[in-house]
Order: sequence, then structure tokens, then C-alpha cells
Amino acid sequence: MSEVRFTSFPRTQPPPIFIMEIVKAFQECGDSIGTRALTKGLTSDGVLAVLRERLVALQFQVEMGKRHGQKIKRPVFFGEGGRATLQYEIDAYHIEWRCGLEVEAGRAWMGNAVYRDLIQALVMVNLDYLVLAVPNTYKYLTRSKPSVSRDYQNTVAMADALYGHSRITMPFGLTVIGY
Repeated sequence: MSEVRFTSFPRTQPPPIFIMEIVKAFQECGDSIGTRALTKGLTSDGVLAVLRERLVALQFQVEMGKRHGQKIKRPVFFGEGGRATLQYEIDAYHIEWRCGLEVEAGRAWMGNAVYRDLIQALVMVNLDYLVLAVPNTYKYLTRSKPSVSRDYQNTVAMADALYGHSRITMPFGLTVIGY
């Protein structure tokens, strides 16, 4: 049984149909990327490498590495001649679905990566949906004693506050995937 779980926002609307295809890709890789059973989880690049083939089959543009030409960039501002003057990197992007995908690992919650991902997605051009994949749990040592951060639960709670509060209206849909 796969450990992969997900929650979509806003909770007042069903997730787009394509979300089940993305979740299925994570479920098919669950044994390799799952964080509950592994002593030490993969890096975000490691998780993305395991998922890459399935995401490409779904027609995502996927980051291939850390070199300049291997990254996926989404524009924020355009300048003279219509050239992008500010762009942010994203792990994967689907043109038709206007869907960005960010995969986080160890620094997802405790390193505030989920906040950075949400803020950058707010200003990316042609991004109507964000999938944010985080570990179900992140295991680490505190004073030589094992500790666990519940990254999926924490991220869902934060998304609940953002999407459920009357002071803000988020301009894109969100699915949080726990792996």
C-alpha cells in the first residue's frame, strides 16, 4: 500500500482531473521515495529523478539537472522586446494544465521551502495550479536523538489557513502531496 497522500485546495472545489494522474505517478514510485519507511529520505533532486520519466510521460517539462540549460524557468516580468526580465525556477511545468510542480525534501518545512514555493508561484505567469510535494515525515537528529518533522501535516495546516481565511484569496489552486 502506497504512503502517498494528497489534499487539494481550495477545499470547496474538487481537484482538477489531472491531479489524479500526478498522484498516480507518485504512488507508482512510492516504494522508492516514501519517507516513512526509509531511514533517511532522498534529496529533492533524488525524488525528482525517480519521478522524471513518469512526469515527462504526462507532458511535463522537467528539470534535468542544475546546469543553466537544464532548469525550468517561469517568467514573472517582461521587458523590452518581450524578453523575460525576471524568472523563477520550478521543478516541472505543464503548459496545457498551466500547472507547476515543486518537489521538496529535507528543507521543505523546517527550511521554509514551502513558503518560498508559494510566494514564487503567486507571481509566475501562466501558473493556475501548483502541486507541492513534501515528505510525509522528515527524520533528523537533535542532540544525537532521533526526531521527526511532520512536513505533510504542517504544510496542509498552513495551506488550510491560506485557502480558508477570509483576508486572502489565492490566485491558484494547490495540491499538497505527501510522499
